[in-house]
Amino acid sequence: MTEPSPIKWRQLANELRTKIQDGTYPPGSTLPQLKAYSRELGIHHETVRAAYKELEKEGLIRTIQRKGSIVLEPPIRRRITRGVTVTRDPARGYVFPAASRPDEPWQVHGQPFRKVLPAPAEVTNWFEVDPDSEVLRRRRVTSPAGEPPFQLVDTWLSHEAVESAPRIADPSPGPGGYLDRLEEAGHGPIDWEERSIVRMPDREEAKLLEIAQSIPVLETTIVGTSALTGRAIEVTVRVIPGDRVELVGKLQRGGSAQWPVDPVQPPESAA
Repeated sequence: MTEPSPIKWRQLANELRTKIQDGTYPPGSTLPQLKAYSRELGIHHETVRAAYKELEKEGLIRTIQRKGSIVLEPPIRRRITRGVTVTRDPARGYVFPAASRPDEPWQVHGQPFRKVLPAPAEVTNWFEVDPDSEVLRRRRVTSPAGEPPFQLVDTWLSHEAVESAPRIADPSPGPGGYLDRLEEAGHGPIDWEERSIVRMPDREEAKLLEIAQSIPVLETTIVGTSALTGRAIEVTVRVIPGDRVELVGKLQRGGSAQWPVDPVQPPESAA
């Protein structure tokens, strides 16, 4: 296979990037077909392919089979304040620290999906069941109204949860959602623990979030523990494209960092 010229493909990527930014190729438009464009420019098609791949890595385009390379809307980077307070909305139920603003409408992309299927290792570990055990998963893709997909949300519900609160398997579990049904069944008050990692998306995640697989994602996992049994009964995994979010937290001064400086204050342990 012919290797693309680094100078040529970088130059072409720069030119196309400029045309995307100045509106020559607006969001929703399609870049020229790869081989026809290479003939027009008099360069090898692998050079054009390399330029397109670079733009896809940057999140400017998305290549879809049989549709071509489509110019994406510029991502809206939203702030997530990493608080630890769970609040409650009378209409929606529990509200976790997230990127939404008060009263901001959100939309669901496609149809929410629920199915019993083999769970990933981290979920079976939390539920203390055998690896690859089948568990109920509720999946939805959501975003603020009018924006492209912002997050992929998978909620895994233990067998114990479904048995004690069967309505959580319904498409619409009722006011307050599945969490209210669990607490009504005796598992309240539920305690939650959250953890976050940054990783690369798999092919299905990239497709649902409409991003290239080369764009990292932020994954946050919230584990809900039953007050009745002391065991995990629900695990919710959120996957958010890395170019659409920034984490914000307010720093606080420790005792040794007060102003004015106290010269006799012993230093705090780094641990």
